[in-house]
Amino acid sequence: MENNVRVRFAPSPTGPLHIGGVRTALYNYLFARQNGGKMILRIEDTDSQRFVPGAEDYINEALAWLGIGIDEGVREGGPYGPYKQSERRDIYREHVKMLLDAGRAYIAFDTPAELEAARNEHKNFQYDASTRLSMRNSLTLSADETKALIDGGHPYVVRFKIEPGRDVKVNDLIRGEVTINSSILDDKVLYKSADDLPTYHLANIVDDHLMKITHVIRGEEWLPSAPLHVLLYEAFGWADTMPRFVHLPLLLKPDGKGKLSKRDGDRLGFPVFPLEWHDPISGAISAGYREQGYLPQAVINFLALLGWNPGDDTEIMSVDTLIEKFGFDHCSKAGAKFAFEKGKWFNHEYLMAADGATLAGLLEPHMKADGVDPAAFTEQYKARALDMLKSRATLLSDLWDQARFFFKAPESYEEKDVRKRWKPETPAQMGELIGQLEALPDFSATAAEPVILGWIAEKGYHLGNVMNAFRLAVVGQCKGPHMFEITELIGRDETVRRIRRAIDNIEVPAQA
Repeated sequence: MENNVRVRFAPSPTGPLHIGGVRTALYNYLFARQNGGKMILRIEDTDSQRFVPGAEDYINEALAWLGIGIDEGVREGGPYGPYKQSERRDIYREHVKMLLDAGRAYIAFDTPAELEAARNEHKNFQYDASTRLSMRNSLTLSADETKALIDGGHPYVVRFKIEPGRDVKVNDLIRGEVTINSSILDDKVLYKSADDLPTYHLANIVDDHLMKITHVIRGEEWLPSAPLHVLLYEAFGWADTMPRFVHLPLLLKPDGKGKLSKRDGDRLGFPVFPLEWHDPISGAISAGYREQGYLPQAVINFLALLGWNPGDDTEIMSVDTLIEKFGFDHCSKAGAKFAFEKGKWFNHEYLMAADGATLAGLLEPHMKADGVDPAAFTEQYKARALDMLKSRATLLSDLWDQARFFFKAPESYEEKDVRKRWKPETPAQMGELIGQLEALPDFSATAAEPVILGWIAEKGYHLGNVMNAFRLAVVGQCKGPHMFEITELIGRDETVRRIRRAIDNIEVPAQA
């Protein structure tokens, strides 16, 4: 691959980072790392009307959580800054002037009312070579008139002058050569005097050139704009250093019918944002993968395979493996269905593979939120408890729900289990069980189990009822890992204490 690969992820701080944007960032990152290149984070905040407070911080936090490392950016610095477009106004003004001086752009003064009138007069109106000479712009006004309007503070835009009848070729690393005739392109606005900022089209070209970007990897929604961008590179005289284009397939709704949206997530119960988002304007809260209990490496693995495959049936891949195998030759041209249930499967697999100590660290926020002090338990205790349960969980939140009893004695008991297993004779049997447990010389699982099972058999008690009542008293419900492994870990004193509490607090259900 080319030397000195430089890619950029360039989100706009207009809200939370969508999971589709995360995938774009991921593919940029994988490609850069595979080729020993640089990953640049550029904040494209030229749309001042849509700026949302907190969105930029959200973008940085989301990428950091996912492990998508940034080499140059607003926070990281770098040799080609500033990396925020609102701080590059002087640069853009200079380049707008270059296009105007070269006759490749012109100044337009048309008001919104005038533009609307033109649309009403001409069906399918487009501001282009066929209409520009009937509009109010520097091509139809004298130099003096143009200057007078500018000096008088009249709002204006700068439009790119596109000549019709030319086949513009875009070489895309996924789609091959795409040809679009320039006649269908309008004279795009490049700059607006109202906010002294460029539009995306100008800013991204100038920035990509000055930041020496070698590959522009972005969503396919930008493919129709690519011919315009090719023409802009040519207009600036930068055709020889123009980056390679890669337009990624869309992320589709789970049924494949249309682009994935937040509404799909709300409707089907899955997040479309990496982190929980609190809208500063409406106060609405949107779910995030982190807060729902997904591991970042599972999200990365899942996203990587939405639109790309390694060329074989491999599914579980570390980031290092993804970097090694990634390439655009195995990217799909078609949109990828967002199979959110597959995302849960990935998370389960990663939970299974994680060691208990790692999981204990990840669960600390859940423990604290539930009133449990993680420091009250040894690292070994926490690791053993979670190793017992991780195969049963899909999300970190599931894992905590199942592991809570290891750290907190049950405060209530599953009603259906009480009805089924807590019989009139149960309190007396549990009292006898306490005596058996207290008499055990060895409280390990391997030593305790045969003794307790032998006692149940000797007494002629119903094995299922006694053992399930035992579990109900200790766990709060009749499910969980091996019973004697539970009691070995929590210890004799805690086991006995929980049984006594159950005897005191569980009412024997009325018998039908």
